[in-house]
Amino acid sequence: MQASRDTCFQALGRLSLCLFFRWLLFSVAQDLDELEIACKWASGSRVSGHHSTMSAYQNAMSLLQNCLVFAPTIETQHHRLVATRWMSRIPLEYASYLISVGRLEQAIEALEQGRALLWSEMRGLRTSIDQLREKKPELALRFAKVNQDLEALTTSISRSQSETVEVGEGAKDGEWFDAFGRTLNEQRKLLEERDGLISRIQELPGLQDFSKTLSYDALRDAASRGPVIIINHCKWRSDILILLHNSPPSFVPTPDDFYARATKLKDNLLETRNKYSPGSRKYDDALRSTLNDLYTLVGRPVIEKLRELKVPDQSRVWWCPTSVFCSLPLHAMGPIPSDDGVEQYFSDIYVSSYTPTLSALIQSRGPKVPTSDDPSLLLEINAIRTHLGQSAHCLVNEDATLEAVKEGLQRHRFAHFACHGNLEAGKPFDAWFKLEGDDRLTLLDIVRSHLPDAEFAFLSVCHAAELTDESIADEALHLAAAMQYCGFRSVVGTMWAVADDDGPELAKHFYRSMFGGEKAHSYKRSARSLRNAVQKLRRKREMTLERWVNFVHYGA
Repeated sequence: MQASRDTCFQALGRLSLCLFFRWLLFSVAQDLDELEIACKWASGSRVSGHHSTMSAYQNAMSLLQNCLVFAPTIETQHHRLVATRWMSRIPLEYASYLISVGRLEQAIEALEQGRALLWSEMRGLRTSIDQLREKKPELALRFAKVNQDLEALTTSISRSQSETVEVGEGAKDGEWFDAFGRTLNEQRKLLEERDGLISRIQELPGLQDFSKTLSYDALRDAASRGPVIIINHCKWRSDILILLHNSPPSFVPTPDDFYARATKLKDNLLETRNKYSPGSRKYDDALRSTLNDLYTLVGRPVIEKLRELKVPDQSRVWWCPTSVFCSLPLHAMGPIPSDDGVEQYFSDIYVSSYTPTLSALIQSRGPKVPTSDDPSLLLEINAIRTHLGQSAHCLVNEDATLEAVKEGLQRHRFAHFACHGNLEAGKPFDAWFKLEGDDRLTLLDIVRSHLPDAEFAFLSVCHAAELTDESIADEALHLAAAMQYCGFRSVVGTMWAVADDDGPELAKHFYRSMFGGEKAHSYKRSARSLRNAVQKLRRKREMTLERWVNFVHYGA
């Protein structure tokens, strides 16, 4: 009798869960329908010049985030974004409309609010509570605990489970159904508690803006050490904005065919990489044509505007690209005509870095209190050890296990990876560094890491800053961005495969510059040190274009 009663209760519990799950799927479908309607409303009113265009876009932006709420892990959230790719165009289209009516500051806010949604959600779970701890220590502890639980849940479900999470799919698999339903229920409770805590925190003096999206006045801090160049690639109109710290944003005009030309450049470059082997004459010729066209389209007008704004040559600048520009080598545009006939590229005139979002750059410059004064470097290669003027801990061959690398990252402010890198089509969180044996350090492993002492990482591996096929460009899900997210202020990565000889050669020149002189041991030198090292690499005999263009700098 007892067994029969237990079975009955289990059945009722499963039925309740089933009803809840179906209601949830129905709610998600409704949210998507409402968002799609809002987008069509915005497009229609924009075409007709109706006064409701602004309201329509604002409504669409507010609905955008809701469509990701009931997807409990970053993998399921990404899967939903891929399944509804049109969602990623909403912030670009809204920003283009705001620019068309002269609201440049609001356009910058819109791009920040609607792009890199997955990184933004994760960063929200690592919100600083230092100020809250001073006012309400118990509330701070509870908020931190809820965030920790949400983050653990967000990174908990395997891909085999997440691949089936879409409306109407996977409901027949009982075991998965129960596990996913429980995860959703746990997520819902944690989100409700977190929202309640945030409301209480925002009632405290001086914390009214706690956990709110950054305003333009806060976002302009991203340009505190040099201008940030934002390229919005949109079918309605494409624009280039230059964010300045102490002045209003500056507008760079673009031709009417800017959108189509940029799309063609990206498609041609990827087609060339798939068709010809790196280092071949045809590959190099195609890349040279891309860089030349990219200079005409973007580089020349940007340089003219920077000089008009009195930004000196050799200054640092940051690129914050959208859409197809996330896959184009903006730092290497050229060649640029010069009076002395010397071949120059954009990187010879300005020191370029990239950032997925303004918030990511601001966070990479945030205050840190290192737990150790030892500026030691975690190495995964012996070849460059002799060129370093500081202590270096090497993990080579059998020593480079997953656990040893993860533990080493916790103890060292600098890290250098020289190993194989790999991408998994359609699975950005499965991108990995190859370690000893069958060990792999995946993008998801990096996301889970908390590295309070981290400052600089050199990823001398293939595809470190390359997007996986079938990923969302504006989500910036690659290994370099993951390293920046988990704590590294600055990261050197690669746009594609690396020639075997180039990594050690470039690293030798890089570390001589990075750790030499009186200002040694600062991540702030990494961008300029990379530029200088690449210039030396370019002088090598028979150096092909793609080999030096490959290396890019992310972060502060």
